Amino acid sequence: MAYTVLIADDHELFRDGLKMVLQHLAPGTRCLTAGDHREALDLANATPDLDLVLLDIRMPGMPWEEALRSLRADRPEVPVVILSALVDRSLITTAMRSGARGFIPKTSSSTVMVHAMNLVLSGGHYIPTLVLDEDPVGDHDGLDSANAAALTPRQMDVLRLVARGLSNRDIAHALELSEGTVKLHVTAILKALGVPNRTSAVIAASRMGLTESDGN
Repeated sequence: MAYTVLIADDHELFRDGLKMVLQHLAPGTRCLTAGDHREALDLANATPDLDLVLLDIRMPGMPWEEALRSLRADRPEVPVVILSALVDRSLITTAMRSGARGFIPKTSSSTVMVHAMNLVLSGGHYIPTLVLDEDPVGDHDGLDSANAAALTPRQMDVLRLVARGLSNRDIAHALELSEGTVKLHVTAILKALGVPNRTSAVIAASRMGLTESDGN
């Protein structure tokens, strides 16, 4: 399946390199480029078949938080992944809480970038492995072994697939369950782990050793 991806970055050399990486995402993937936040917003709104936005933090036009909020408001169905040369806990916290579906450090390998984008396009969230232990979302300080012990074996199966970025529909298919049953399991998992959302559950799953290594 080919995708339409908007690369918003003010460095032409990085955009060109990322275009080459995106060739490995799916054959026929179309890349649009923008050099500032306002141009990115205009292109996003003018591209009905847009599948993904890769948004650099440091660009002219407006603050990146404002650009992200505008993208989420104007095109809520299109996932936005933040690109940054800085890997900072507060940046990741702000990005994820503002609606970003992922945060990719610019130092990541091409393999990690493709993995992250595939994860987001499949309905998941991507947080770089090197910061997972720092708890960038910061909403589950009470997580301990007792929380994990409260999960049933089937809920552990669901959590593993949540950590891989699968949607409820895909989890239902993989485990031969109804989508409604999966939703109930996810709700129970969030309650048992004491976390507010799937992103926090992914972090919790990483702490429990349930996520796959991405090499980053």
